[in-house]
Amino acid sequence: MIDIKFIRQNKEKVERAIKNKGIKVDVDRLLKKDEERRELLTEIEQKRSEQKKTADREKAKRLKNEISVSKKLLSETETEFNALLSNVPNLPAEDVKVGKDESENEIIKTVGEKTKFDFSAKGRRRSIALATEREPASGWKPQDHLAIGERLDLIDVKRAAKTSGARFGYLKNEAVLIQFALVRLALDILTKEKFKPMIPPVIVTGDSMKAMGYLEHGGEEETYHFEKDDIYFVGTSEQSIGPMHQNEILNAKDLPLRYVSYSTCFRREAGSYGKDVKGILRVHQFDKVEMFCFTKPEDSDQEHQYLLSLEEKLMQLLEIPYQVVKMCTGDLGNPAARKFDIEAWMPGQNQYRETHSTSNCTDFQARRLNIKYRNEKTGQNEFVHTLNGTAFAMGRTIIAILENYQQKDGSIKIPSVLEPYLGGAKEIRR
Repeated sequence: MIDIKFIRQNKEKVERAIKNKGIKVDVDRLLKKDEERRELLTEIEQKRSEQKKTADREKAKRLKNEISVSKKLLSETETEFNALLSNVPNLPAEDVKVGKDESENEIIKTVGEKTKFDFSAKGRRRSIALATEREPASGWKPQDHLAIGERLDLIDVKRAAKTSGARFGYLKNEAVLIQFALVRLALDILTKEKFKPMIPPVIVTGDSMKAMGYLEHGGEEETYHFEKDDIYFVGTSEQSIGPMHQNEILNAKDLPLRYVSYSTCFRREAGSYGKDVKGILRVHQFDKVEMFCFTKPEDSDQEHQYLLSLEEKLMQLLEIPYQVVKMCTGDLGNPAARKFDIEAWMPGQNQYRETHSTSNCTDFQARRLNIKYRNEKTGQNEFVHTLNGTAFAMGRTIIAILENYQQKDGSIKIPSVLEPYLGGAKEIRR
């Protein structure tokens, strides 16, 4: 959440930032409830002090009743105050472009040429991977990931629909091996960078999920919530990593504290029916390797660039063309002050699609979670900054591999960086 003192002192700036995120919050009412809350706290303390000093039993009894009434009113006021304050999103960083939605995001750079296929008999190479020398199968053309996956028995969404409903899929055979090769690649790279590996819980309490700031402004609709137990399935493993240090004071010498986790994630994908539902691009269950960092405030911008550089390194190792996109204010999301996406080129869809994101959430989540560190210069306990970044979202990375590495004879070339994890296998064919 945002410091209420900052909101009091910067009302217009906060209102402008909220508007730029495309979110509606009644800041006037928030400040009114804040004022009422503070007045009641002062009133209660004054009456308690008076109650302790008086020797008049009747007066003490009257003060006790008045305190009880004021405490009840304070509880009601604080409930509304906290609800209003929790609806205030993180403020965009100064360098974030003002824009209404994803159509106004900025393309920062493009790396690698879009994959071009030459499936003629004279074809020798394409831009990313080697092509075979064989004649193409009769009528063969480049395909999307679902056509490839079904033909090579790698993906089965039809049987998944029988067992689990729409928007699920079975990964099979070499697709499974590729997934775990990607996991090992990410862990090998990131543990060398001093990230601590973990497999976190995929269920978190209601308090933990709320503290991470993903439920407001439509976020609740994306989650799987079990009301009887007040628990949530995580939509990304950062939602269970962040809360692990709630109500703690971290050692400044341990910062930045970096974790890399592997977990299954669950999302309702509310409002996306009829959109991107083919295959395994937008599903209710997927696996992901995620990075999460706790830093000192002065280091978080540098840490954000570092996470982006690691994401790019992983994409470059796979030799998949991509572009880096910086989100405008209207596409930032609730907890993020700044966010970058990496979008891989998907030949089967003839467009770039998101495979990675990385966000700097500043102290927004840390305030809700009460995670601090001791500033050695000031001697004060201060809130840390939190950041997250995708290492690999498995389904989408597998899509990018299948579509970019398809060969003219119908086989799929294995990215060379993954070959050691697959026993030296160089291709998938039937």
